[in-house]
Amino acid sequence: MYFKNIFKNKKIIITGHTGFKGSWLALWLEILGAKTYGISINHPTAKSHYKLIKSNLKIKSFKDNINNRDNLLSIFQKIQPDFVFHLAAQSLVSKSYLNPIDTFQTNSIGSANILNSIYNLKRKTISIMITSDKCYLDQNFSRGYKENDRIGGYDPYSASKAMTENMIYSYVNSIFKKNQKYKIGIGRAGNVIGGGDWAENRLIPDIFKNYLSNKKIIINNPKSTRPWQHVLEPLSGYLTLATNLYFSNQNNGEPFNFGPKNKNSISVERLINKFKKRDNNIKVNYNKLRSNYIETKLLSLNCVKSKRKLLWEPCLNIDQTVNFTYDWYINYHNKNNVYKYSKEQILNYMQIAKDKKLVWTK
Repeated sequence: MYFKNIFKNKKIIITGHTGFKGSWLALWLEILGAKTYGISINHPTAKSHYKLIKSNLKIKSFKDNINNRDNLLSIFQKIQPDFVFHLAAQSLVSKSYLNPIDTFQTNSIGSANILNSIYNLKRKTISIMITSDKCYLDQNFSRGYKENDRIGGYDPYSASKAMTENMIYSYVNSIFKKNQKYKIGIGRAGNVIGGGDWAENRLIPDIFKNYLSNKKIIINNPKSTRPWQHVLEPLSGYLTLATNLYFSNQNNGEPFNFGPKNKNSISVERLINKFKKRDNNIKVNYNKLRSNYIETKLLSLNCVKSKRKLLWEPCLNIDQTVNFTYDWYINYHNKNNVYKYSKEQILNYMQIAKDKKLVWTK
């Protein structure tokens, strides 16, 4: 029994369900027997995981903008959800430079609209608000960032996520404080890879866009090190946090880091080489040109709090992460059933976790 079977037949809203993480979460919740509802303004990219699986996916979709407070409130009132997973966001650092106002509006005020809609519900609701590892102020720590480290941001995207966290803290400790039917958890994660990501200016989409077109990918910062994790890893953390809040008030309002094993922190070049071991047809040119955007050299998360308070821990090593990702794109390229194969990957991941006797599988 996974996640204590609490999601079965529950009404669950996912904002940003058409996005990379949101579509994988919607499929996982379908497997767990939930009744899911999605809110999203559009498809974030021309190709998307959601587009490829939506004809089979059992979800009621609302095309709306989280910046539209009245419409959002109306949807929440109609559904009266048991759980809310808020993933909708402007999620690209590069785009935040081009349109900072839109980034602040969507990520900060849009999240305030979500909290307002939750506050007006008539039933007990567990909400998981997803921010980012980039909410931490970049202090060039060699250690992993902890939940009590200073938050902030030099670029508009990071700053918008820090603003969101401060706003959530305010709601939890003032507006929601007298009413225990509202429980809020905060999930921080980053460097997420996996099948179905087609976003611009991201390493894995760039690799496979070029690979599938028989072109070389140009890499600017091969020595940059990141703690790479498969998309199902943080999603298991979000579901674990929701389960914990369902049974306890202890961690209400708390932020939690969800990151990979320490050995998953490798350079861009080493990660690409692992993909090339799977397929020598992946072609790469390394460029010494610097990015126009400020980028951290190393950003890793300390997940001790998640392990201690939630009994959560990551499941996949770096080679499994690469294999899950590569196999998905090859399955897509071979025109196999993406919905079926994505479902198989989730079930496979769940089995690996069960074999490792992770707590959320019991």
